[in-house]
Amino acid sequence: MTEIVLAVSEDGADDVRLDDLGRLLREELLQLPEAESVDALVVGEAPPGTRGGLVAEAGALVVTAQPHVAAVVAIVGSVWKWLRRAGSGTPRTIRIEVDGDVLELSGATNELQDKLVDDWIARRSAST
Repeated sequence: MTEIVLAVSEDGADDVRLDDLGRLLREELLQLPEAESVDALVVGEAPPGTRGGLVAEAGALVVTAQPHVAAVVAIVGSVWKWLRRAGSGTPRTIRIEVDGDVLELSGATNELQDKLVDDWIARRSAST
């Protein structure tokens, strides 16, 4: 299996807003047959005396997928479409990481972002 780590950020957003954005993205990714699971990124254990057992990073997800380039392409494509639907409101960025290879998608022009995605996928394809 391949783990894809996603981290959503938005200018001026607090942890509650980032958590909401992560939840919205998670709901969308769960619709993809390529996504075996989509979970919050756990970054540690909750401090003693608190209710929760684990602490998750706000707006961060771990997507588990089959270790095929086509699965990664489908997931990255879905993330890119989700980001573009945000429109020209508050700028958002999504950081995508697979095996230490990072791609950041933001509010740059669609043409530039498409090229970045294509180049990143080509690099991933060559290393698989």
